[in-house]
Amino acid sequence: MRTLTSTQIDGVREALRAAERRTGLRFAAYLGPAIGPRRHFSERLHAALGDEVDRAVLIFVDSEKKALEIVTGSEARRRLPDEKCRMAAMSMATVFSGGDLVGGIVTGVWMLADQASRHP
Repeated sequence: MRTLTSTQIDGVREALRAAERRTGLRFAAYLGPAIGPRRHFSERLHAALGDEVDRAVLIFVDSEKKALEIVTGSEARRRLPDEKCRMAAMSMATVFSGGDLVGGIVTGVWMLADQASRHP
């Protein structure tokens, strides 16, 4: 698993914070391998967001296995239907394929925030 620099981590964190400010939703990202089945693991990470789970969006990325999941809570899902999440995931995968892990995550966060801000 590729380790991010502190500057890259800061860039991802800032994108997450900006998305939260813009939408009022809770954005989180996890970069690393899944423990067990990928979707189940992603859903457990999302559930761990506790009181914020209904309005939370979790982006899971396992760059080694080229795996990506976007998990949304019930409130977030109303603003980010599966189709919009798939579009963001496809854009992220395109950026990832060019070797830009951080750029792909940031692109996905921006796309999701843009879509969510259109449907308050």
